[in-house]
Amino acid sequence: MRSSDIRREEIVSLATMAGTANVEDLSSQFGVTPSTIRRDLAALDAQGRLARTYGGALGLIPHPESSLRQRMGVAYEEKQAIARWAAAQVKPGESLLLDAGSTVAAVARELRSAKDLRVASVGLTVLEELSDAEGIQLDCLGGRVRRLSQSLLGPLTEAALERMTFDRAFLSADAVMAGRGICEADLEQTRLKELMAQRAEKVYVLAHATKLGKSPFHAWAHLPLPWILVTDDSATEEDIEPFTAEGIEVIVVDRAEP
Repeated sequence: MRSSDIRREEIVSLATMAGTANVEDLSSQFGVTPSTIRRDLAALDAQGRLARTYGGALGLIPHPESSLRQRMGVAYEEKQAIARWAAAQVKPGESLLLDAGSTVAAVARELRSAKDLRVASVGLTVLEELSDAEGIQLDCLGGRVRRLSQSLLGPLTEAALERMTFDRAFLSADAVMAGRGICEADLEQTRLKELMAQRAEKVYVLAHATKLGKSPFHAWAHLPLPWILVTDDSATEEDIEPFTAEGIEVIVVDRAEP
């Protein structure tokens, strides 16, 4: 697939998740000129995949939930940088709780060579990633498979969580907003996020910049302080300030760091 095709696929995903896409923002995010983005939007509009507006575009279907497979290629560099930072916080002998999601799956990939860890997860991609990692004791939390997110949830998952505690929990989010918490597609997911946060000494929410301040769905997980938001360096001061004003620690990860 050509780089322009990959970029256009990501533009459609971003416009669909956020509802809108702005030419200047897309130009900055993808490192191309505004005229290149306008050509992308014109092509996607002609294909019927989004609707052009003055200065940007609208996603045609408001806020549908995309599958994990669709999300894997979105904001790839940002997710990898966040994952590297997250994995670097982990120390030998710790117990970790890993959520489902593409960024958390990238954390699991970074941890494959780690020694003396206990990891529990509700993410099928995480479990697959770590299934043959010899230095990691891996626990599957069981439950019902939610196919869109490739995750486990439900009463069996919750019952397992109630019997375990962790040094660190790394959580994913469809979006995250100060004052509301983590936005998810359904209430079962939000209940599980809240339970996960209760079981760990340190809680990290991993969310690249385009997820900040958004509300694509109407189900929310409220996380009691303290918790840590980890995002990438395309986040602006305007994106970050509402979180710091609430007393939430925000880590901004440099995408260029190896």
